Amino acid sequence: MNAAITSTGQREFHSGADEQGLSLDFLHRYLLGNYRDLYAATLALDVNDHNAVLIARNLLATTAEADPDQRHAEGRLIARRLALLPPPRVYGLFRELRRAKVNNRRTRAIVRDWLAARPDLAFDAVKYRGAVKDAVRHAHLRPGGELGPFLFTPHRPAAYTTPILETWRRAHYEQAALYKLPYTVAEGFAAKHHIARAAFLERIAPRLTRLERLRLQESARGLGADAVRADLATMPLTRLASYVLALSPDDRVHRRTELTAALRTAARRSAGDQAGRWGAVVAVLDDSFSSYGSGHKRRRPLAVALACHFLLEALASEYTPLWLSGRSDALLARPYGATPLGERILDGLDLRPERLLIVSDGWDNSPPGLAGEVLRIWRTRLDPHHTCAIVHLNPVYDAADFDVRRLAPTVPTAGIRDAENLVALMELAQFAEGRTGLFELRAHLARRIEEFLREDA
Repeated sequence: MNAAITSTGQREFHSGADEQGLSLDFLHRYLLGNYRDLYAATLALDVNDHNAVLIARNLLATTAEADPDQRHAEGRLIARRLALLPPPRVYGLFRELRRAKVNNRRTRAIVRDWLAARPDLAFDAVKYRGAVKDAVRHAHLRPGGELGPFLFTPHRPAAYTTPILETWRRAHYEQAALYKLPYTVAEGFAAKHHIARAAFLERIAPRLTRLERLRLQESARGLGADAVRADLATMPLTRLASYVLALSPDDRVHRRTELTAALRTAARRSAGDQAGRWGAVVAVLDDSFSSYGSGHKRRRPLAVALACHFLLEALASEYTPLWLSGRSDALLARPYGATPLGERILDGLDLRPERLLIVSDGWDNSPPGLAGEVLRIWRTRLDPHHTCAIVHLNPVYDAADFDVRRLAPTVPTAGIRDAENLVALMELAQFAEGRTGLFELRAHLARRIEEFLREDA
């Protein structure tokens, strides 16, 4: 679970992409070969999209190794998970299955049913034409109406009756038509027609998705395309934290009221009915240099810490944040300095909170090992009855240990990718602590699977 939540096979601060990929591949193969039912069950949990695709691909590629009951259960889990994934991820999975020559009956049925459930397959055919064509070929499907000619002989018809297909055809020679297409498709036509970037962004703004608006907002602002403006209050909390950290310190100071209000709104939305119910909470938040992450996952660990800060503020009735750098202004957080986890944990425990949460990659180095010793003595000598609940949330996968890096065996550690999953991860942390066994874990997974599949009903 820790690996499937945190790792995307990309470079991290302490390990390269090759190490990450090899380590993750080993874990997937090991779980698939030895605990197939538990492996499939992780599709019902909050794993990241990269690992959800890997699990689905591995299960489909080894269909012959599963008994009929397993195939039925896996099929339902795969179908439900694919329905929740972004379409580009699913189309990418179908292409991987085609390249690997995985074309059993279950695979073809899953491809067929997923395509049939798409709300507008013609829209998909325009936006992801090559991927849709590959999926149709691989599953031996015969698309009805104008979809088949569009996919395989797109320029042959003189006109289409399907509006979006006709718009795509006209966009080849009519500039006005491209502004009725999805942004990623229209962008290519804009380049073909030599349309100025600022003018293009200004006119395509109504067609942008909320995440496209967030991604393009700053570049559009520099070009004077003011129509591209994201509603920050509607953005997911961790994605919003990443956006804030990508801004310059001057921009953050200048827009402090707007950014803080948006982060708190997103945090309250994520907290839901748990808001204000967590009692006294202290958070030790890692903003050391390693929280920069890597070029592929720039400032991702710090973004998770910043998002957790605002979420815990919403969850707690009394909240104290302790950043490793000693800063008190969370909005100006930046990756800098060593990782004195031990000292900050001592400061947190001194406040006697009901909960102490540590959000860090676990590379305690100032001095090395102090955090582990502090937590060991606290648990075994000073608080053996667990009056203070301590959980370590780690956003970085440690390829060498096939897990996220832990601070102490007496304190549960759980991987975290998005702060929005924090509440659910607190429940899973009990298994990481070792005070519950495989029977309880299976019962927990059975409940999660039932809830996961019921949502699709």
